[in-house]
Amino acid sequence: MRGSGGEQRAPDVRRAPALMGAVLTALGTMGAVVALGWVLGRRRVLGDRAALVLARVVFAVAAPALLLSTVAHADLHVLVSRTAVVTWTCTAAVAALAAVVLRLVRHRSAADVTVGTLASSYVNAGNIGLPLAVYLLDDPVAVVPTLLFQLLVLAPVAFTTLDAHAARERARAAGTPAVAVPTGLRVTAVVRRTLTNPIIVGTLTGLVLAALPWSLPEVVYEPFRLVGASAAPLALLTFGMSLAVPRTPGGAAPQGDLALVVGLRSVVHPVLTWGVGTALGLPAPALLAVVAMAALPTAQNVLVYAMQYRHGEALARDAGLLTTILCVPVLLVVAAALG
Repeated sequence: MRGSGGEQRAPDVRRAPALMGAVLTALGTMGAVVALGWVLGRRRVLGDRAALVLARVVFAVAAPALLLSTVAHADLHVLVSRTAVVTWTCTAAVAALAAVVLRLVRHRSAADVTVGTLASSYVNAGNIGLPLAVYLLDDPVAVVPTLLFQLLVLAPVAFTTLDAHAARERARAAGTPAVAVPTGLRVTAVVRRTLTNPIIVGTLTGLVLAALPWSLPEVVYEPFRLVGASAAPLALLTFGMSLAVPRTPGGAAPQGDLALVVGLRSVVHPVLTWGVGTALGLPAPALLAVVAMAALPTAQNVLVYAMQYRHGEALARDAGLLTTILCVPVLLVVAAALG
């Protein structure tokens, strides 16, 4: 059982083969759906704009429904555990490092920095993290700190930046002169954009429902679960279809940006988490949990967001592919070393 600090009991050593099997099964299933998307995109079965349409469906409908139903059932006490402190601190550090390097060293635009930062720090906690949490600790709540930090911190900051960048681009395209906007109006605009973003609306609604002293009947959540169940497969299909698009000379991700993102995602984040977790004295099972979550690959949703805002699509696509491939040996090493 979990302790009051959010730490879990030591996993049975016999679970190591089951954990490795979970890693391979989850990745194999995802790979099959991505392959199907590639075939559909290559043969243009759904038309030339199908990937963009599917990305918008995931962004505006399926993902918000999934997040509402998931967060509404989360145990919010996990937010005050030491595992949450380690997860949030290390994820924030990786995101900040990515943003600084992409902006100050690579000189990327605000939108490209945002997508690169998400690709470095926003992990596939749902499709891979959840089954791993079940096999690791018999407790799917172990993935909640990662999910909530991504949804309540990374996503709002990212969408605020992307929405602001899109507004500036629209004004530039329309030839509208730049006008100094009072601070109060800027804050109001940011809040309005944030609270009208479907992803954030779904997350905040779920958080409010989770904090209620009473529970809504489960029948209320069933439509959201039904629609939300399509988010993962549609995101994977979108990912596969994006891989099938012939690359133009400018269609490949910048190699320096890609190397930075993959290095942060697959190496720096899990190693940093191990170091911080050890320094804070996490017991072995909790340390295994946070390091495994930090070793997850870039979420397919990052590509969906990149396609929605039309920035950083090649980087999100290539980072998702490479980190998904690399996470197999990385997770197996984590399981063998800490399990």
